[in-house]
Amino acid sequence: MNLSPRRREEPEVNLTPLIDVVFLMLIFFMVSTTFVSQARLNVTLPESEQASSSDDDDGLALTINAQGRMFLDGDALVNSKLETVRRALDQAVGERDPKAVRLVIQADADARHQAVITVLDAAGQLGLSRVGMAASATGEQ
Repeated sequence: MNLSPRRREEPEVNLTPLIDVVFLMLIFFMVSTTFVSQARLNVTLPESEQASSSDDDDGLALTINAQGRMFLDGDALVNSKLETVRRALDQAVGERDPKAVRLVIQADADARHQAVITVLDAAGQLGLSRVGMAASATGEQ
């Protein structure tokens, strides 16, 4: 009888099969996931559950009422043509860097979409890149 202790081999954990299984599961879930179609989203503008407020001294506020009249910082524009809006924004920006000026569009819920697009076109022509849309809060704060 040989009572000398046997040399035991250390157990070895091979992670290759585990990694293969994880990759197969990842591929399976990526292929079987259904993606939500953007066309099915029901969007109601300009209401928001939470309105953000920004006290920005460099900010401009352009308001569009339900009739399509435009007001830049409370002053009425002569008309809502692209050239008129561009000139008014250009004068309001003045010598400031257009990339630093914030423009907030406050469009009435019943305003025509074309009026908002006109303002966005004018802002793009002037190089205003900080453009946002204002929304009224519907929830309690």
